[in-house]
Amino acid sequence: MEEIEFYIDAAKETMDGALKHLAIELSKIRAGKATPSMLDGIQVDYYGMMTPLSGAASINTPDARTIIVKPFEKKMIAECEKAIRNSNIGLAPMNDGEIIRLNLPPLTEERRRELVKRVKAEIETAKINVRNVRQDANSSIKKLKNEGVSEDAVKAGEERVQKMTDAYISKVDAAFADKEKDIMSV
Repeated sequence: MEEIEFYIDAAKETMDGALKHLAIELSKIRAGKATPSMLDGIQVDYYGMMTPLSGAASINTPDARTIIVKPFEKKMIAECEKAIRNSNIGLAPMNDGEIIRLNLPPLTEERRRELVKRVKAEIETAKINVRNVRQDANSSIKKLKNEGVSEDAVKAGEERVQKMTDAYISKVDAAFADKEKDIMSV
């Protein structure tokens, strides 16, 4: 039974990782509201070393449609602006010499539908990841039958893995419902 517990715990940990990854990916899909996390992943050339934008500048959102990027050093403003422009996030930076202002345009109905499609793709990827973890855990548990673990214990382990999978799939579905509501609300 200890071996079965080990595989179930490992599967739970991996499913948690899939859920965390989904949350990160969904946070990158903007729903019309400005958030500093929209600029995560943008790297700026900071004295010859690629650094996250948040490591070279402070990032604030004074309102729901604006992101303000203020480099820690004034001479870095051009590098920060270039990094934002080259990141393909679909926002045009406006530089006033002190700060970089990013204005988010309101989302059109068509754009909202495109964003929901992107969210659905991320949701499907997360579900596939969860199901793959279930498959790996079940195959590992089945192999224990050859090592002398009873058939009933193997069946019980597989049922626990299935219940856990169902729980994680419903968490993924809930994340989709929340994000879709967020995107489609005007």
